[in-house]
Amino acid sequence: MILGGFLITPEAYAPMAAAIAAHSHQPVQVVPASRGDWLLTSWSLGWRRLLDRSQALLEGLAAGSPSGKVNLVGHSSGGVMLRLLLGDEPFAGRVYGLRHRVDTLLSLGSPHSAIRGTALRRLVDQRYPGAFFAGSVRYLSVAGAIAPEQLRPRARRLMARSFGAINNDPGSRGDGLVPISSALLAGSEQRLLEGVGHGGWFAERWYGSATVLPQWVPWLAA
Repeated sequence: MILGGFLITPEAYAPMAAAIAAHSHQPVQVVPASRGDWLLTSWSLGWRRLLDRSQALLEGLAAGSPSGKVNLVGHSSGGVMLRLLLGDEPFAGRVYGLRHRVDTLLSLGSPHSAIRGTALRRLVDQRYPGAFFAGSVRYLSVAGAIAPEQLRPRARRLMARSFGAINNDPGSRGDGLVPISSALLAGSEQRLLEGVGHGGWFAERWYGSATVLPQWVPWLAA
């Protein structure tokens, strides 16, 4: 199951879903999320809308899985949000506690830790720091590193400001939006992809590009 990033609609993840399905020989679905849904994620109820959809999709996939478990893939904000599905603490009136249904949680360029992150992202890290459920769930985190000159011009102007807001170091390395230090979740298995940008808006090569997918998809349990 794939949960995408802020303002990115499901069709952008079609090649990713196809690559994972070819590797796993299992069905892959993308959590439906419109740009309007993402704009509501400034509030906890907006997160709950997407997490409720993720829960329903996950449980459906788990019911048809040979192991009864599902691999989760979260890009950008999606990777942070999926960490909440594993936990037992109430969130916006819901308790998800789905770690028994999850084999692997893989995040791609997710802003897991940030000095000046949003309140909701900080809440995730405070409740479930790092690979919190590593005893029962395999955590994988992927970070991209790209030179400014490899970014699209409009993304190049955003890079230093975004890095400064996340880790207070505008000169650090990362995928153009999320610095490496934030994307590599503490305690997880980690992988760094050189020359890879955060999304198609940022660079020609991003986590979902045809030339990049083979670098991380086989890392998932088949």
